Amino acid sequence: MRSVALKDELIGTWKLVSYVETPVDGSSQRFPLGEKPEDMLLCAPDGYMSAQLMRPGRRKFSSGDMFKGALEEYADEAIGYLAYSGPFHVDEVTSTLTHSMTVSLFPGWLGQTQPRVAKLEGTRLELSTSAPTLSGGVEVMAHLQWERATPNGVASATSPRRNLP
Repeated sequence: MRSVALKDELIGTWKLVSYVETPVDGSSQRFPLGEKPEDMLLCAPDGYMSAQLMRPGRRKFSSGDMFKGALEEYADEAIGYLAYSGPFHVDEVTSTLTHSMTVSLFPGWLGQTQPRVAKLEGTRLELSTSAPTLSGGVEVMAHLQWERATPNGVASATSPRRNLP
């Protein structure tokens, strides 16, 4: 039995170590955002979360304007990025974490609540889908390994404030 609630242990910022999909048909594992994706998962004390995952090395738009890309640039942007935010909830008995998508890069996730199986050991967090999901036309189980991020040194809302120049 945990001495601290899983929800409390999730609070903070997490950096992705790996994102691997295992097809349920037994075919080879896949790395949808490459073998070294860049990311951030934030879980706030007020019960909201935000996940931003990105394939490294994405091309910049030739126009330099995020609202004036070529169709191919927009397609490449979307396929190399995964983002969603909203409330999160934890079932302490089953160690199930649910993410409710208030906003999402993928419109099909808007309004969804997706369960994740959570395992936390020290500074390492593993989140897995609780059931197969469709990815690139293939049913997969997704497995994400996260490491708690090192604090960046900025004063928090609970720490004493310093007068900055």
